Amino acid sequence: MDPTTVTLVGALLALIGVLATAVVAYVGKRGELSLNSLSTLTDELQEERSSLKEERTLLKEENVELRGALAAATVGRAVDQAEIARLRLIIMQLGGDPG
Repeated sequence: MDPTTVTLVGALLALIGVLATAVVAYVGKRGELSLNSLSTLTDELQEERSSLKEERTLLKEENVELRGALAAATVGRAVDQAEIARLRLIIMQLGGDPG
């Protein structure tokens, strides 16, 4: 091979090396950005999950309170109905119409 060909091949190989380095750097940077984006998204999802767990806990507590209030209202209604039945019986015993 003559020196000109060797120089051209060397220059071509150097150019290919530079281009390959640029491609690797570009792909690497994109990968890094993707990983950062994924990390950020994961952090956001964990925060949202934590927030939803807290909200769920509050809703469960509220549900327990409402069930307690409903049970108390049910007992109160049963007491009221028993009192109504007692008063109707007294009305009937006195000769009246409880209707």
